[in-house]
Amino acid sequence: MMKTQAVVDSKHANTKRAIGTVLVTGFFAILSAIIAFPLLAGLLASFHPGRELLQNGLSLNLNFDTMSLNNYIYLLSGNADSQKYFMWYGNSLELTIITVILTLLICYFVAYGMTMYRFKLGKILFFLVIATMCVPFEILLLPLYNEVTELGIINTIWGVMLPGLCSASTIFFFRQYLIGMPKELLEAARIDGCTEYGISVRIMMPLAKPAFASMAILCAMGSWNNMLWPMMVFRDADKFTLQIGLNTLLTPYGNDYDVLIAGSMFGILPIMVIFLLFQKYLIEGMTAGAVKG
Repeated sequence: MMKTQAVVDSKHANTKRAIGTVLVTGFFAILSAIIAFPLLAGLLASFHPGRELLQNGLSLNLNFDTMSLNNYIYLLSGNADSQKYFMWYGNSLELTIITVILTLLICYFVAYGMTMYRFKLGKILFFLVIATMCVPFEILLLPLYNEVTELGIINTIWGVMLPGLCSASTIFFFRQYLIGMPKELLEAARIDGCTEYGISVRIMMPLAKPAFASMAILCAMGSWNNMLWPMMVFRDADKFTLQIGLNTLLTPYGNDYDVLIAGSMFGILPIMVIFLLFQKYLIEGMTAGAVKG
């Protein structure tokens, strides 16, 4: 009798587990479809003339009679619009690469110092760093603009990069990751005569590779998609990033949707490539940073 009851309970538990799995899977399937719709609709629209976008809007309807590669051919043809587009593309790549490299290095060393060394006011300093995450960026726009103007770096790439190189969220992530590192490595390295700089670069930095990879993806996405702050700093059209340049295609006198849609699809490629290359490290780094400390 007891065995029969145990079998029944086991079947009920398996049934509940199966129902829960189906519900969770269905929920995430619907969520994925909602998220993927704009991307798929934009991709399909890039193969149609821009006038159809004005008439029908974004949709998943396939009209093979009007679908072609004309928008992409025009974008790659080397005409004036194409040259401007790839100039903006190059500006965004340059800004993103430099920003990611400098942000990761600066934030890593700040977090390393806060984590591996004990000093007076260390906790207060970390609290102040975290407190900056509570301040909306829109509140800082005017002070930051006045600052870069006074420094004489308005309308330069440094004016866009410098205010955000020491990111509080990136520092916090690195700190949470480094907290879980064994401190015995530092003591062993010091006994072997390794310098403090050598410990941080040659020993701890390679161990933090997952954190670097995951933060590189997030920083790259933030820099590549950033529009508000670069739009305030840059004044010359030849220094515009891709996001600002694409926005200039929408004017009261006419909208160039042919270049806009095809160019937007091209603009997704760098982030997709980075994510696919470092997806494994992103999951590993985010998990470690969430549970350690």
